[in-house]
Order: sequence, then C-alpha cells, then structure tokens
Amino acid sequence: MHANCWPLRRMLASDHAEVRQVYVDAVLNLSPRIYSQAQLDAWSAVALLPGVLDETLRSGYGLVSCNGETIEAFAVLHPVDRVALLYCRARSHRQGRGGQLLVSLEKEASRQGVKKLRSEASYISHPLFERMGWLTVEKEQLLIGGVSFERFRIAKSLA
Repeated sequence: MHANCWPLRRMLASDHAEVRQVYVDAVLNLSPRIYSQAQLDAWSAVALLPGVLDETLRSGYGLVSCNGETIEAFAVLHPVDRVALLYCRARSHRQGRGGQLLVSLEKEASRQGVKKLRSEASYISHPLFERMGWLTVEKEQLLIGGVSFERFRIAKSLA
C-alpha cells in the first residue's frame, strides 16, 4: 500500500452519477481475468439499474477519494455495521485508496458504537480486506441478474 494520503470527503447526492461510473469502471476493467463476460455484464448493470443502489447511496455514510475534482474511489457504510460498497477506478487501483477508505469507514462505524463490521467481498476486493485484518466467515453463492457468482462473507471486530 502506498503511503499516499488521498483527499477524502463525504459523498454528496450530486456525486451519485459519478460513483456509479466508478462502480462500472471497476467491475469491467479490474475483473476480466477473474469473471466471465456474462458475470461482468450482470454485475456492472447493477450500477445502472434504477433503484438498486439508490437507498444505499442516499442513506449510507459514503466517502469519496478524489484526484482533483474527479472521484477515483468510493465506499459506503449501510447500515452502519456493514461496508456495502467499495469500488475504485482501474487507473487508480493499487494506490492505497481502498485501504484509506476502509480505515475511515471503520473509524466512523466505531465512533457510532459498532463493535463488529461485516461485508461481502469479491475475488477482487477480498485480498485488500484480508490485509486490513478482516476475516472470512464463509464463501457464498448468489445470483446477480440471473448469473451465478461466488463471493466471501467477511467480518472485522473493532477494538
């Protein structure tokens, strides 16, 4: 992880269209060697389907990592004990943004009295979560747009 400290700020309602673009970019450009084309199509479509991410983006505690005015990565707690979203543009991958966002969400959850965080990690994000001290609870199967996926249920106790 880079020692860079990227500027983070709270996600605004006006950021929602751009964070959806970050989501699609991350899925389509970081995952092609791991996931099939059918999986990539189904997964990336989630960001653009009306209603699917609306509640999480609107009600969650969201942070964005920017390069100038451009959002390069984002993460959302929703509810307060779950990391619901963590995505980074391919061009900004492996710069420490995901780790910085995760640490910030952990601090916010702890501030709000959360003792244990939970999430679901893809094969792309799972190594980051593990490096950050998260433990795998189990692998699970799910359907996204009728396409089968495998992911990891993960958790971390907050001291």
